[in-house]
Amino acid sequence: MKRDMELVRKILLETEEASNNPIEWIVLNIEGYDPVFISYHAKIMKEAGLIDAENLTTLSHFEWQPKSLTWEGHEFLDAVRNETVWAKTKEVVKSKGGSVSFEVLKELAIQTFKSTFMSP
Repeated sequence: MKRDMELVRKILLETEEASNNPIEWIVLNIEGYDPVFISYHAKIMKEAGLIDAENLTTLSHFEWQPKSLTWEGHEFLDAVRNETVWAKTKEVVKSKGGSVSFEVLKELAIQTFKSTFMSP
């Protein structure tokens, strides 16, 4: 499966909104995405340190569910939360070939945020 940064952002937004109790699992239903694809992204986001998530996989069912954001997850979400910043960030990535590492994407989003909201 390919990593989908749009889905990563949506998972972060939904997890933040739903995480009233960090010991409860959050069931993600994101329109337009297959549940297995969402679970895969929850798994790799946990591996990347963006969310706290649990593996609820059984012999016949693959499922990962988040519980809360980590510090790093909050940091990235703060950089990409604004729709304008996110759209500009994706535009730059697309113009450069369409694929960048997570760290480059985060740095680009921070720079885009600064240039959008902090320039005189």
